This record gives sequence, C-alpha cells and structure tokens, in this order.
Amino acid sequence: MSESSAPRVRTVFAIVLLAGVVSATAGCNPFRRSHADAVCKGPEGYAGAKDMPPLKIPPGLEAPDTRNALKIPTLNTPEPPPRLESEGCLDTPPKYAIAKPKEPEA
Repeated sequence: MSESSAPRVRTVFAIVLLAGVVSATAGCNPFRRSHADAVCKGPEGYAGAKDMPPLKIPPGLEAPDTRNALKIPTLNTPEPPPRLESEGCLDTPPKYAIAKPKEPEA
C-alpha cells in the first residue's frame, strides 16, 4: 500500500465500524430497567389529568361557536381488577369474544 491510501483505508474502516455500531445499538437502550414490572406498574402520564373550566372570553371579543363542539361522554365503566405483580405488564389488550348473533329459526 502506498502512504496516501493508508489514511483513506483507515477512514473507510472507521466509517464502516461506526455505521455497524450505530445500527447494532439503534433499537437497544442500555439504560433501561431490566425488570418490566418497574417500568409498567406506575401511573400513566395522563392519569392525573383534570377537567379545565371553559375559556373566559375577554370583554369586547366574541365567543366561538361551540354548537358543534366535540362532546366527550362521561366514563362510567368499572375499573378493571388489579393485576398481581407476578402477572407483569399487559402489553397487548386481551382478546374479546364477540358473540355472533343467533340465526332466526325458520
């Protein structure tokens, strides 16, 4: 090898090595907790959300037309039973069995 090609080969090797390291670690997080229960047992970020009062319109301005505003229904479903620590996280929703309608008898 000549003296001018040695630095070029080192540069190409360094770029290939860097690309390999980046692609190998792109989906990994080395700082993630190893125990999944510690990650998913805490409350979600939106769990403490509160309803806000409607906006107050300053004097001299018109209130927006809210007749066709989105109506959010109140949630009146019971809480699901608490999961045991041994059960871990619920990563995917449970499968629901949908009852098929009965065929009318002739």
